[in-house]
Amino acid sequence: MRAMVIPEFGDPDLFEERDVSRPEPGPGEILVRVFASSVNPIDIKLRADGSFAGLELPVILGADVSGVVEEVGAGVEDFAPGDEVYYTPEIFGPGSNRSYAEYNVVAATIAAKKPACLSHEEAATVPLAGGTAYEATVRRLAVRVGETILIHGGAGGVGSFAVQIAKAAGARVLASAGRHNQDTLRELGADVAIDYASEDIVEVALDDTGGRGVDAVLDTAGGDLIAKSLRAARSFGRLASIISLQGDLTPAYQFNQTIYGVLTPRERRRLDEMTHLIERGQMRPLVDEVLPLKEVATAHVRLESGHGRGKIALRVAE
Repeated sequence: MRAMVIPEFGDPDLFEERDVSRPEPGPGEILVRVFASSVNPIDIKLRADGSFAGLELPVILGADVSGVVEEVGAGVEDFAPGDEVYYTPEIFGPGSNRSYAEYNVVAATIAAKKPACLSHEEAATVPLAGGTAYEATVRRLAVRVGETILIHGGAGGVGSFAVQIAKAAGARVLASAGRHNQDTLRELGADVAIDYASEDIVEVALDDTGGRGVDAVLDTAGGDLIAKSLRAARSFGRLASIISLQGDLTPAYQFNQTIYGVLTPRERRRLDEMTHLIERGQMRPLVDEVLPLKEVATAHVRLESGHGRGKIALRVAE
């Protein structure tokens, strides 16, 4: 099968198109013909040096799949050849990732039926980014009707989903992005769009809440944004980061605030729950660009620029 492989860890120009052996499904697994994948920030980290994740060179990266079941392993009863599925494979350990290829083997328990209303390219941008947004917004922050949430990086891959999920939950959404993505934030449903380059995000949040502070904060950009956002959150407020926690977090103790780190577990249930939102029109993927698989290096360069909008999909097959 055709795959994009890195022979060593390093820069995007290391990707090589190779013919590699097609995997075979074991007990409890399904073999999926990959129609589309997408690129994620974790792919960048693993490409630079995936040794921390237990990856063994040469490596096939990729953490999103939308495709069609080709074969099922022993014991699999809930999928059959021809079923359209989508999922995010595991990212740690030998045999993980591997969606930058024509075929992928995965445990049946973490795959779900693809939303019929989405193309494969659209569906491939949902599992990891959308799943992370759902995990953070619904399960960790537990955003409820009538609450206010501040989302840093609201036009990015995870942030664009988080804005929509929070609106579907009945929350008031304040979201930040660069000047060129302000209209995008409003189109996604943000009640207040904040230009992080020209506005003080904390002051906007405090002004919008009458000085009380928002109920929840989601950081998708990293750095010390959570530390800076403690002042924007109310007493007993909740904050979550999908990247890192830096800076002085001491004020969180003084205001009885809770801070969550979010690493998305792989499971079918969350995908099924997101499918309901997608089919109801409450959530849609924001696809910035679709590139052929052989141009994955270009996709990595564009993602690393840090000024993207939504997601970049990779077309693996027609």
